[in-house]
Order: sequence, then C-alpha cells, then structure tokens
Amino acid sequence: MAHQPQPYPLNAEAVRTWSSLSLAALGRAREDIDAINVYPVADADTGTNLYLTAESADRELGDLLAGVTDGTAATSLPEAVRAFAHGALIGARGNSGTILAQLLRGVADVLGDEPAGRDPARLLAQALTRAAEEAYRAVAHPVEGTMLTVATAAARAAETAARAAETAADVAEAAYDGARAALAETPGQLAVLGRAGVVDAGGCGLVAVLGALWQALSGREPAPEPVRGRAVPVPTPQEPCAEEHGGPAYEVIYLLEAAETEVDRLRTRLDGLGDSLVVVGGDGLWNVHVHVDDPGAAVEAAVVAGRPYRIRITHFGDERRRARGERSQRAVVAVVQGEGLAGLCGEAGATTVLARPGEPPAAAELADAIREAHAREVVLLPNGAELRAVAAAAAQQARAEGVRVAVIPTRSEVQGLAALAVHDPDGTFDEDVVAMTAAAGATRYGELAVAERQSFTSAGICQAGDVLGLIDGDVAVIGTGLAETAEAVLARMLGSGGELVTLVLGPGAPEELAGRLEAYVQHGHLAVDTVTYQGGRWSAPLLIGVE
Repeated sequence: MAHQPQPYPLNAEAVRTWSSLSLAALGRAREDIDAINVYPVADADTGTNLYLTAESADRELGDLLAGVTDGTAATSLPEAVRAFAHGALIGARGNSGTILAQLLRGVADVLGDEPAGRDPARLLAQALTRAAEEAYRAVAHPVEGTMLTVATAAARAAETAARAAETAADVAEAAYDGARAALAETPGQLAVLGRAGVVDAGGCGLVAVLGALWQALSGREPAPEPVRGRAVPVPTPQEPCAEEHGGPAYEVIYLLEAAETEVDRLRTRLDGLGDSLVVVGGDGLWNVHVHVDDPGAAVEAAVVAGRPYRIRITHFGDERRRARGERSQRAVVAVVQGEGLAGLCGEAGATTVLARPGEPPAAAELADAIREAHAREVVLLPNGAELRAVAAAAAQQARAEGVRVAVIPTRSEVQGLAALAVHDPDGTFDEDVVAMTAAAGATRYGELAVAERQSFTSAGICQAGDVLGLIDGDVAVIGTGLAETAEAVLARMLGSGGELVTLVLGPGAPEELAGRLEAYVQHGHLAVDTVTYQGGRWSAPLLIGVE
C-alpha cells in the first residue's frame, strides 16, 4: 500500500508554504490564463495580474518570516495570514488580483482572530466562507460564472466537508474539488465565455491557489497538473472569441488611505463613472479598481475621500490589440504628474505611473510597472531629473528578471511626449531608443511655478507668490502673472528657433491662458505650430515644450 503523507498543521509555516506554492502554480499557468482572458475585458492579463498580486503577498510574508532568525521567537498563524493578505492588498493588480486580495483578507479575518484551540477543519471552512462573502461585497455588480462563483462553490464544498472532516487538509481538498467543478460550469453561466469556448480566467487562477492550499496542508501534489490555463480550446486570433468590448477606455487602480464612511461615498461616486468597480481592504487602507472614460474624475473622487497613492492609469487600446494577437514585445512606461497627461500617454500605448508632487515613486513601484507591462523590451521615461537614479534602479531590477530595459533621461513630461511621438514598436529596440532619445533631447522644456517663500534664484530674489519661469530646470524669469511670465519664457525659448510648441495647462491655469499663448506664438513666429493639452490634477500650472 502506498504511503499516505501525514497532514500538516494549520500554522504559520503552512501559510508560508501555501504562498510559495500559489506563486509557483500561477507562474506556471500565467500565460495560459492570459490566453483565455475574455471577461470583463479581453486584455490578456488576468494570469499576469494574479501572479503579480501573489508575488506581492509572498514578498510581504517572506519579509515577516525573515525577521524571525534567532530561534527565540516564532511567527503565529494570525501574524502570518495577516501579512499574506496585506501583501496582496498593497500589490493587487487588475480585477482578478483585487478580488484575490479580498479573498485572502476574508481568510485572514477568521484565521487572524486567535484561532488557537479551535477545530482546524471547521476553522478553515469558516475562513473560506468569509472569503467568498467579502469578495462578493467588494464587487459593485457581481456576475455569476466568474471568480466569485468559483469561490462560493469552494466555500460551500468546504462547509459540507467540515461536518465530517478530520483535518484541515480534508477541507482544503473538498474546496479544491468544488472549485474545479464550478470552474468547468462557468462557460454555461456567462455568455461571453460560452461564445469563446473558455472557462473564466480569474476562476482558473483561484483553482490554482486552492490547489496550492491543499498541497500545503496535505503534502500531496494535485496530480498530474492541478490547473491548466487552457482548460478548453482557445480561439485563434483570426476567430475573435468575443465581441469588441465597448466599455470604458481606461483602467484606474490606486491605494487609498481613508475612513470607511468616505469609502462608501467613493463607491457610489465611482459606480456612476464606470464599471468593473472593486474596492477591497479595510482598517483605513483600501485598494480601488475601476474602468472609466474619465480617469481624472476617478482620481479626483479619491482625493475627496482620502489620500490616494500608487496610482496607475492604463489605456485599454493597447491591451486589446495584444489580446487580438497583435502583442508587441515592446512597451513604454512613463511617470507623469497629472491624470490628463496619463491619459495622453495611455492613448499613445504607454503604461503610466501617476506621481503626486513631492511624492516621487520608489524604484519598486517602477519595477512593478515594468512587470505589469509584461513585455520583453521596455522603454522607461522617468520625466524628471530627480527620478533618474530611481529609474536606473528599477531598470536594473527588471534586467535581472530577464527584461531588456532602456531608460531615456527625460527631465520633463513634455520631453516624454516628444519621445512617445516618435516611438516605433515595429522597429528594432536600439533604433527606437535612439529615435526617442533624440526627440527628447531636441525638446527644450519650460515650466511655470509659484514661489512659496522668499528665496534666491538664478534670476534674482523672488518673493512668496511670484511666478517663476523655469527653462531647462533653471529659473530664468520672475514675474507677477502667469500669462506675462509665460510669454517671457516663450520669447526666450523661441529665440533660438523651433517648429512646435507644446503647452500643458495645469488645474490652476485660467481658461483664457491657452488662447492668449497660442496667439502670442502665431503673431511672433508664423512658422511655429502650437498644440495644447490639459495636464490635470497635480500637474504644474504650465509646462512648455519647444521642438
């Protein structure tokens, strides 16, 4: 008779093993899950988003356990499971990753509440039930035939098994089997899956995570392959698997520090702006995911509710092209201040990291954005002189993971826009980098700012409230009004020639400023064209580019 391994206890080490096995399972299935991703948007990134979410959870749990090295202290189950859930929350990606984070939070709500002395089998069943309930509450408009359905089936099977189960491993096995059965039924529950002939991609990832839980508690590997991303045949790009998505154009994700009462208002506001709304978290920290046509409004709603950060805005156009088989091996990642600029860069195909004034992104955040682009080659536009070292560190980390990265030393968003304008994803990487670098280098950049206090500048002493006109990073003009100072800056910048002026107006700029500056350029420089964009919240009062 074959030897049956003894079940492992439900403890901190089991959570660590579960995390590692989940990450490995999602890594194996990542590309296959991406390939069957047709709902809610066919953007071929569900497997990647789940993997990145699990990676963040595993990293935080690993950091916790690494702190226990002298043998005098041990990590408890509550500590481990809370770290696991918190890591998923702060690193959640996309619709599926955000739901996975809430599922893990539900598990932590039960296992993190001093479970010592309680029946492990019953405890695990309760945790999986709480997970499914909280995930449903987090989604604004739950749909059956999705990851939520699979989670509910797993919880139901776990509750049934717990009545007679001897160990937590028995409950985990029942949950895994229940999830697999529910996953197979999803094409009959959701029309878009049935037309495509695929199972739900998020549910597929959840089955992988539950298979890892069973393996962690039983010591038995689900045989022979616990989850296949291509659970059913996948249509070829020549045979579209679903109708062209007609929903919102942008995905907006951010972390938010806010009170629960403010988050309730935020949910209502965002629900009116778009769809695929998922808000997860609690205890003052939330991860918000929504699809909208107006990313600025989604960010502004967050500012009203609390303090948003790690803001990412992605345009779906490039994702849909890749999902139709037009995947490019190259991507662009750009750092910007202002959601209007993020929209411009997104329309040009870039993944954007939205930075707040005085809060530049860390190297880890840029490295995450490079991973999220899931391309073999990435061009990184830091768009700020102070970010060059951070960008270099992120690039080095990505290179260690096998991604070819080039950092173009853009010092302003207008230089980044100039580089994006000549970006050619079909050319060779080296040619593209050279062309983008040349375009950025040929763009002089100016900026208007308001002095906060008296200080010495390269143009003399300024007083609080003065308007400062900067050219290539140095104060060149000190004025009293935005329009007059902007004209003085333009006169100096165009003195050495130019063919195109780019104006990016911030939220504090008066409506008539753009028209006045366009007329000023046209009157004094007939051969120079002018384009004007809205920078959005957090952008400078005025950015100027001269090419």
